[in-house]
Amino acid sequence: MSSNSRSPIRSRSFGRVGALLATVALAGSSACTTVKLLPPVPAVAKAPASPELYRTIARLDSAMFVAFNQHDADKLQTYFAEDLEFYHDKGGLSDFRQTMDAFRRLFDQNKTTGLNRQLVPGTLEVFPIDGYGAVETYEHRFCHVENGRDDCGTFKNMMVWRLKDGRWQVTRVVSYDH
Repeated sequence: MSSNSRSPIRSRSFGRVGALLATVALAGSSACTTVKLLPPVPAVAKAPASPELYRTIARLDSAMFVAFNQHDADKLQTYFAEDLEFYHDKGGLSDFRQTMDAFRRLFDQNKTTGLNRQLVPGTLEVFPIDGYGAVETYEHRFCHVENGRDDCGTFKNMMVWRLKDGRWQVTRVVSYDH
């Protein structure tokens, strides 16, 4: 796992924004064009899920990754639904079986490296999905020892949790920014 030291502000973002600003500036320079500015939008996130839903998903996330950190594939798989779709920006799409096989291989390859995951404090967000469950987004950090040194990377993740028959399970994962 390589270190992810990218700045959250990427030059490619400025490229698109810069192009958009240039287009607006050029459009605004014609004699008859008026540009109406919208009022600024406050930098306040939408209201999250109820405190109860937030605590439920945070507890499930924590328990899931206790199993991950203990390299307990059997326990870990109980958190995922059989109809799982796991999207990874580098690895593509995997179903339930492929995902569980990948976890088992990962754990087998990292028996002595201390592979672990930590939630980045302050990044967990939970929003309800009416009649289905919830969506959880966050950043997390994975570390392991390689060549005697910690090798860590911070990545983004989104999981969709389904509540069915009183049981919460993950049905979709999107893992990105690797």
